[in-house]
Amino acid sequence: MRTNTRTNTMSTKENPMTTRLKSLTCVGLILVLWLLAACAPVPGAAPTTSESGEGAAVRELHVLNWQGYGSDEPWAIEQFEQAHNARVIHDYFNSEDELLTKLRTSPGKYDVVLPNIAYIPPAIQDGLLQPIDVSRLAVWSKLPERFQTLPEIVHEGEVYGVPWAWGATSLVYNTELYPEGFDSLNVLWDPAYAGQVGFEDNYEDAVIFAALALGLENPSQPEDLDAVRAKLEALMPNVRAFWQSEDEFNRLFSSGEISLGVYWSGSTSRAQTVFGLPIAFVIPQEGAIGWIDAWSIPADAPNPELAYAWIDFMSSPEFYVEWDRVAGAPVPANPESLAQMPEDSFTNTVFGDPSVVEKLAFITYTPPEVREQWIELWQEVKAGAK
Repeated sequence: MRTNTRTNTMSTKENPMTTRLKSLTCVGLILVLWLLAACAPVPGAAPTTSESGEGAAVRELHVLNWQGYGSDEPWAIEQFEQAHNARVIHDYFNSEDELLTKLRTSPGKYDVVLPNIAYIPPAIQDGLLQPIDVSRLAVWSKLPERFQTLPEIVHEGEVYGVPWAWGATSLVYNTELYPEGFDSLNVLWDPAYAGQVGFEDNYEDAVIFAALALGLENPSQPEDLDAVRAKLEALMPNVRAFWQSEDEFNRLFSSGEISLGVYWSGSTSRAQTVFGLPIAFVIPQEGAIGWIDAWSIPADAPNPELAYAWIDFMSSPEFYVEWDRVAGAPVPANPESLAQMPEDSFTNTVFGDPSVVEKLAFITYTPPEVREQWIELWQEVKAGAK
């Protein structure tokens, strides 16, 4: 670029007024720079009101759930964060007992948690949950009365859980290896399938499955634990691996290490939809385990208001139907979500027949002393199989 090469022909000597103006200008510039520096955001600090663009600082919502169980879908988190000027942070558990342990050992950390309803009574007893004001939830009035009045979620007239999803843990098998399929739970005990079974490492499900296979009365709370023990001991030679998470089961199944076993209904749907696994889910003639999961708010939740918004969002058809479409989901507690699911969806295919519910032994609250017996029984059975 060409520059102007003309020189100033005026005298280089400045008068006092000009010097004073320049000094004041420098001072002013220094003050402006100092103010700008003071207003600059500190790295790692919470956003200010003007930075958030929503009229308030970004709030954090701490969620405790199973990994891969809907709430951590990236697209869902993005929608909620944008709608509520929030940041969603997840923590995970691998068993319901671990969920209770995290609540006991980390007070004031979590805003919303998802226990099985059978674990809500002990959580209430230990003061881990706060009553839920259902008048603040849009979804509550849409839930069937049978969900609103579940004895596990209601205590002394107060509600401590909002039913969100339900389903079953049942028999699954590889459709490529067994195209004829199975209709009996006792196939898991058949010597022809030794070393092929993937079984959940869960004392509660182990006891109930054994009771179902034996045809015992009230399989959710069987009285003949000696028979249950003998049945589980007879299963051990067929078990190739014990699994605790969805990812673990899928890896075992896709690698061919296991070809049949027990699995969660919602996870089976995701295994078909997302991973394309040749897996079938069946409710056998002996029945299967039923479960209901509900959102709860810890007693010392830092952001309970945000937790209420989260529960409504998770329960809405806008979230639930999309979750089922992209990943596969269990049966929603909200009938509006179920009504919008395709007729050929996994949920409607497996649970569309109302009689299926009658074949489910739903997990119920187990007193601590009985629970300890089940835990000891299961640990001893596994130890004897080694």
